[in-house]
Amino acid sequence: MNSRFLVCAAAAALTLSATLFGAPAQSPPPPPVQSDNPVVLDWAPPALDSLSAQAAVKNSFTLDRNMLHAAAGVFAENDEPTRQAIGHLDGLSVHTLKFGDMGVPDENAVNSIRDAYHLRGWKHVVTSTNRGGPVHNGNTDVWVVMDGVNVRGAVVLAETPRTLTLITVAGDLSPVDLLHLRGHFGIPKFDSDTLGQAQVH
Repeated sequence: MNSRFLVCAAAAALTLSATLFGAPAQSPPPPPVQSDNPVVLDWAPPALDSLSAQAAVKNSFTLDRNMLHAAAGVFAENDEPTRQAIGHLDGLSVHTLKFGDMGVPDENAVNSIRDAYHLRGWKHVVTSTNRGGPVHNGNTDVWVVMDGVNVRGAVVLAETPRTLTLITVAGDLSPVDLLHLRGHFGIPKFDSDTLGQAQVH
């Protein structure tokens, strides 16, 4: 008798919970990025694969910590801030797609890439456009994952009429470190005005 009562009570509790809070979504978004494991370098939004299949030329590479530290040695000693910024990186991945004369074939797919980082909880901090932006006749977006005042991960999406570049970095960087990485490893020199606003207090 007690067992039957407990089963009925559990069923009633589940029914009440579904009524009050709603049933779970059938296709939940990807889990938010956690600060203890903020970036998976070999992950990219599914829409990137679709665009990659249509690209005339595509290049991808990943650099681990050892490779990055070796790369830091090629910078001149008078560029110490950049060397220090590279030293704070755990890894970096780059995907570059080049299209033909028709340009990027599916702008909806590019927007899906942007949406994917929003769903994963990344903070969008910079959008630069061809109106004085770093990429001529194109757009650059930057998302970050913050841990206190430090950047644990960042994604840069640079789009021009004929190319698309997605760069993911992981590490323990200050916002200033991220600015020093602009212009290196394919990272464009995006606008810095709003990057400082990404800090989470």
